[in-house]
Amino acid sequence: MEKKPNFSGPRRPMGPPRPRPGQRPRRDDVRSPQDPYATNQQIRAREVRLVGDNVEQGIYPIEKALRIARDLELDLIEISPTADPPVCRVLDYQKFLYQQKKRQKEQKAKAAKVVVKEIRFGPQTDDHDYNFKLKHAIGFLKEGSKVKAYVFFRGRSILFKEQGETLLLRFATALEEYAKVEMMPVLEGKRMTIMLTPLKSSPKKAAPKEGQRPAKPEGKPAEAPEAEETDNN
Repeated sequence: MEKKPNFSGPRRPMGPPRPRPGQRPRRDDVRSPQDPYATNQQIRAREVRLVGDNVEQGIYPIEKALRIARDLELDLIEISPTADPPVCRVLDYQKFLYQQKKRQKEQKAKAAKVVVKEIRFGPQTDDHDYNFKLKHAIGFLKEGSKVKAYVFFRGRSILFKEQGETLLLRFATALEEYAKVEMMPVLEGKRMTIMLTPLKSSPKKAAPKEGQRPAKPEGKPAEAPEAEETDNN
């Protein structure tokens, strides 16, 4: 029996099968270190919980979940790998990453940076210097900054610590309209410090629209004055 000659022509390289026409290419099984989420074949769980608007939510075997994503020409994204079972969404991966970056950027923009302004006093600060620093404190608080006021004691002036505490409490009382006391006067070394936080401004009342009467104040309406009697005689 004659042996058939071995085919020595070029062979097709080994690797994942090529996608069919109209089918999304499959992502590599190996997860890149830059990838924050596992997707498709990178998900190692036997079953997953599907969530999202474009699928029927529930727990599915991984094969069925991948099939659902493939039929929708989308990706299976593992958004909560520590859950039992892991939570996945069916969504375009690039679109998902864009949404996450946009959300993080918005949250970062909303996070207000806390600015603390320091104001220094001496235990025997005169009225002129006191009023000058009080005016600066009002400006800082209106900007939304915290104010850290402190009295610095030099040498034997530490004997006047009660006078320094009185000064700081007087300062806080003068700023009641603009701030609340976050920390009462505390002596730390040669400093006695008080912390003031700006008050949140109350929302302004909306002006009445054109053609709309302003709202009447609550309570009993004022009685009309009695007409004076006139003598016709």
